[in-house]
This record gives sequence, C-alpha cells and structure tokens, in this order.
Amino acid sequence: MKALVLAGGTGSRLRPFTHTGTKQLLPIANKPVLFYVLESLAAAGVREAGIVVGSYADDIRLAAGDGSAFGLDLTYIRQDSPLGLAHAVSVARGFLADDDFLLHLGDNYLDGGVTDFAARAAAEPAAARLLVTAVPDPAAFGVVEADPAGRVHRVEEKPDRPRSDLALIGVYAFGPVVHEAVAAIRPSARGELELTHAIQWLVDHGHDVRADVTTSVWRDTGSVDDMLEANRHVLDRLDGRLDGKIDPDSAVVGRVHLHEGAVVRGSRITGPVVIGPGTVISDAVIGPYTSIGANCRVHDSSIEGSVLLDGADVDRAGRIERSFIGRDAVVTVPRHPYAHRLVLGDHSKVHLHP
Repeated sequence: MKALVLAGGTGSRLRPFTHTGTKQLLPIANKPVLFYVLESLAAAGVREAGIVVGSYADDIRLAAGDGSAFGLDLTYIRQDSPLGLAHAVSVARGFLADDDFLLHLGDNYLDGGVTDFAARAAAEPAAARLLVTAVPDPAAFGVVEADPAGRVHRVEEKPDRPRSDLALIGVYAFGPVVHEAVAAIRPSARGELELTHAIQWLVDHGHDVRADVTTSVWRDTGSVDDMLEANRHVLDRLDGRLDGKIDPDSAVVGRVHLHEGAVVRGSRITGPVVIGPGTVISDAVIGPYTSIGANCRVHDSSIEGSVLLDGADVDRAGRIERSFIGRDAVVTVPRHPYAHRLVLGDHSKVHLHP
C-alpha cells in the first residue's frame, strides 16, 4: 500500500512561525512533526510515499531527503495553491495510479502510529476507511456519523450542530474509486475541494465507507497550545541520556536527554527535558516538559513547559512558562528597564508584567 502525506498547508494558526517556515517541520521533543508521520508509515509497512508540498517544498525536501533515513522511497508532488485536501489528492493522481493508499496529514501526531489501522485497511478493503476519535468540541472538525458496525452514513465539515462527537483526525485509507469522487465534487464556499465532500459522495453512491475509532492520544498540532501538549506527551516517554557536559555546580534530576555538545553550568534541570547539541545553559532553572533545540543559550532564566527552537537566546528573562520561542529569537530583559522596546511580527502576542 502506498501513502500520501499532505504537507502543503499554510498553517495560519501557527503564525508568525509559518511566515518563515512550514508547520510540518516544527518540532515535538526536538524532532519535526513530519518525521513522526514518516516513521509511523514505515513502521506500518509502507515503502512508497508521496509528499504533497507547497511554498516550502525546498525546506521539506532538504529535511526529509529521499526518505531512505525512514525506510521510505519518497516522491515530492507540488501543489501550487492550498485548494483543499481533495485537491491535494487530485494533484497526486499520477503517483497514486490505481493503488490503494493511506492518507496522513503531515502536521498530525498520533500516539502509537497507524500500524493497526493499515493492517485493518489491507485485510478488509473499503472504498474509504476513516480513523476517528471522540472529541468534546466536534464542531471544530470534520464530523462522522456511523452505525454501531462502523458503516458511515454522513460526513460533515465543521458543522454548526454536530450530530456526533466522532471527529476525523487526518488519517484515511482509500481505494482508487476516491479519484472518481474527487473529480465529481465542486469547490466549497471557502473555495476548496473538501475531502469530506468526496467521502460523502462515496457514501451517497453506495460505496463502502467505514469508520475506525481510536482512543490513542492525537494532536493536529495546528496551534501553539496543541504543539505544547504534543511536546508534553512525547516527553513523558523520554529516556534519560546525558551525553553533554555538566559542571559540579549543576543538578540534573529525572529523565533528561542532554545531547552531545550541550553544556550545563551552575543550573538545575528537572526532567523530562530534552536539550539539543551546542546549547549552553548557565545559571538557569529548566523545569519539566521543556524542549530546547540546538545552539540555544539560556542564561539567568527559569523555563518550564516550553519549546525553544534552534538558536533561541534567552537572557535574564525571569520565569517563562508554556511558551513557544522561534528560531534565533532573542528574549532579554535589561537589569533596570525604563521602557520596553519591542520588535514583533504580525499576529504576535506579548504579555508584559511590571
């Protein structure tokens, strides 16, 4: 079975980070979200995967390469404009041919991967098989109505009045008839070819569409809060490993992965925490559920439950919690500030305290 990974979206809810990069390469526990998807597909037995890419195609190609690092043969498929998930399937038509395939959104994290789902799809083929989970706020998602046997009879995209609490989580298995459905539908009110419309077309035309319910932890990582929660979940499974340098005036407690080349001086680190190579932590306190990327600097600050991307510099910043700090960003506070000087990107949010 082939796989199709969708990585061409704009990531508007993750601005300003997605003004300068793609959301699929933002890290969870210092590893890009996309890599978790590719590893999951390889573990499920997939060998050929297409990645639908948009304006950050070069970044994704540079990061994932030819796929050999994951045990995959990757093909990159250009989507010039993000015109919907069904449109992404249509531009991949040549790669998919008439094969069955898994479809996985490239910014989704699913604990435990897709091995069981892929096995069911192979053993019991259907026109479409949808992986769903119960959520408290189904109106924010594609919503599935199915009978107790899992046969789907309705799929709606972000309905005002959901008839079910089962949400699509961005993992699907399709037979080749889905291409007929995609060709038959028309753009929605928001100008996109909706995958939910194609699935409903399959239902309306008598094709077998099934829903598989999962209780595994899932995050669509579409917002900063989702990224922080996914980071927290992955760090809960972290194995401690101290390959960097720790001076005698420092204390490291719990499960901490200190990469080779990282340095800790006069600081206390309480895991689970991951610290990337080349990072220097000095006179600082790093609390649980923090991921610090490569070549960062943290000095005279306290950080907990946060993510720092590569090259971030935090100096004398007091206490930072549940924050997401971008690549090469600088956070510093003068000793006796008379005024704050701010240089902020569009859609930024800053909370200042006296």
